[in-house]
Amino acid sequence: MEDVSTEHRIKTQGGRKSPPADRSPDSKPQVRGRRRSASLSRLQPSIEPVLKGVFSRIGKPPDREFIPDEFQLQALDAIKKTDCLVMAPTGSGKTWIAEQAILSVFRAGGRCWYASPLKALSNAKWVEFSQQFGAEHVGILTGDTKENPDAPIIVGTTEILRNQLYDVMQQGENLRCDLVILDEAHYLGDRDRGVVWEEIMIYLPVRVNLLLLSATIGNGEEIAAWLFSLREKPCTVIREERRPVPLFPLLLHPSGRVMPLMEGRKLYGKVVEYIAAGKTRRGGKSAAPHIGDIIRLMEGYDLLPAIFFLKSRSECDAALKSCTRLAGKSGSERFFYDLEELLSRFPFLRQHRQLSCLIDYRVASHHGGQLPAWKFFVETMMKKGHLRAIFATSTVAAGVNYPARTIVLFNSDLFNGHEFCPMSGTEFHQMTGRAGRRGQDNIGFMLAVPGRFMDLVHVKKLLFQPPDEILSQIRNDFSMVLNLLLSQTPETIRDIFENSLASYQRQKHNLWREFLRHLEFLKSEGFVDSSDRLTDNGIWASQLRLDQPLLIAEGLRTQGFPEKDEKLLAALVAPFVYDSDQEIPLDKRRTSRKLSRAFARLVRNLGPLTERMTAAGFPVQPLYFWTSVAVYAWASGEDWDGILELLGVSDGEMAMLILRTADNLRQIASLRETHPEMAELAVKARDAILREPVVFEWEG
Repeated sequence: MEDVSTEHRIKTQGGRKSPPADRSPDSKPQVRGRRRSASLSRLQPSIEPVLKGVFSRIGKPPDREFIPDEFQLQALDAIKKTDCLVMAPTGSGKTWIAEQAILSVFRAGGRCWYASPLKALSNAKWVEFSQQFGAEHVGILTGDTKENPDAPIIVGTTEILRNQLYDVMQQGENLRCDLVILDEAHYLGDRDRGVVWEEIMIYLPVRVNLLLLSATIGNGEEIAAWLFSLREKPCTVIREERRPVPLFPLLLHPSGRVMPLMEGRKLYGKVVEYIAAGKTRRGGKSAAPHIGDIIRLMEGYDLLPAIFFLKSRSECDAALKSCTRLAGKSGSERFFYDLEELLSRFPFLRQHRQLSCLIDYRVASHHGGQLPAWKFFVETMMKKGHLRAIFATSTVAAGVNYPARTIVLFNSDLFNGHEFCPMSGTEFHQMTGRAGRRGQDNIGFMLAVPGRFMDLVHVKKLLFQPPDEILSQIRNDFSMVLNLLLSQTPETIRDIFENSLASYQRQKHNLWREFLRHLEFLKSEGFVDSSDRLTDNGIWASQLRLDQPLLIAEGLRTQGFPEKDEKLLAALVAPFVYDSDQEIPLDKRRTSRKLSRAFARLVRNLGPLTERMTAAGFPVQPLYFWTSVAVYAWASGEDWDGILELLGVSDGEMAMLILRTADNLRQIASLRETHPEMAELAVKARDAILREPVVFEWEG
């Protein structure tokens, strides 16, 4: 999940390392001005003779009748009888397995749940499945979207599926489902999202078959063995190593010479010479060539379309300025037809500041700092073959389905939110998995561009390094403890923790001890009684499946939230969803006094609880006033661009703030029985902020 704060300077907390000034994820391109321009004139495109045979293979393979691969058939056979984990490269046909498995269950009158880690992926899959199985048979549940929830085929996010499992456990019912598919299953090891995936696997009824799909799991057999020990049901492992489109690694020498990166399993001889020369050259490694020149070079050798993976959002946007117009207008009629069709669906994008670059240069920038609609727009144009290049951050590599003939790498390290670290095997395979379009390319390419932060020896290792092993990310928080206590006793909860992946992997942290610590605090705050049962307050607080349920519950208990003004309610919920440490100075003269007073009252009401939480060793995220200002302005109907200019935030950051606020309001709206007036107001507040350009229709 992309860090929404990278459009601002990075602060440090708790001893975290901030990147050097020239390595900030939001720093400007490394070389600029006259020095860069002067060096560009020396870029003379050429290729090593050995590449002539390789480049002659570039082109589209002949059309042929689809015949399933053996691993696909094995997976379909397995999932009828057991759980199944499929590990296969990107583009190898894992989605086909999911579709056929769903079709089999659907024809038998059963029900399926398809879960993905991202709302965008779920929305796209909803469209695909609706076209394939009929819109009346497919529903979607993402938090933002709820359509046809009783359909036999449900597409949604893992968080919603986890919440449904909480509900059925509380009600003593069984999940109305016969097959659960978890796409992008490597998210089980994600630091922020992995706990949700593990909870699903723990709570899922044994009778429901589980299909896991991923391109990058290094310890699949261990995960399958854990599932067998947990569910007492075999989990078949299907592993496919062969890429559907072979990958050929290239190096772009600063002179403009394109050469192989590898000779077998060794670095190409001239690459070794280049590395040796670089170590002795005064000033170290040279800066990377100008992106516009690289595109022209790649165009000459038929290496486009390409995805350029850059280190920051600002670099992605800056890359647009270096591009040039198309030499010809081939395919322009279809381009403009598809362009107009999309713009008619999203008319607010006609004013997008990067639209002219997409039209004139056939390139686009794609990252978390942009509107969801713009990212969908760019992905669609790329899939239709209309773009020469996309400039993206590495975080979009996972789970985004727009492959290219070539992927271009400038760095061998990535920023993890705290510091720059060498690229991992999983990260590398996620990016290189986008190289080569099945059915459109005979061969895919990775082009390494050497520069200051490119370690070619490390890239060589990554080419042969398997994906990282997945480690459990399960942890206790107040939301989990409250929801488990709805249907479980402390004794059964201890059994759950003992059956976790963390316990199976013998990780050192003690889930049971942490549970008891959370339990005692909940008792002291009146959410749990002396018999370890939820009080009335605890029962309704458990419905707040949020990052900070206790603080929002306390705001409701102390009447800290407004009871009649939906705009104020939306504004005061916003600080609870912002999980970064960026404060934005505000001009008090341009700030609503009404909002300032309401925010101060809420903070004052929460003060005693936050002090007790801090004293007990529980982290408390600061509440930033600027988030309230942003959402209040939007709920009040102020201009989108004006809000961005006032606060200095990106489109994507503002959109993410609003969408997460809407998710929290949806949780408050679920308290109809205990807080009917507040629940009704939360619905109104949600309606006040969910509009274009934040949300858009996905049907197509």
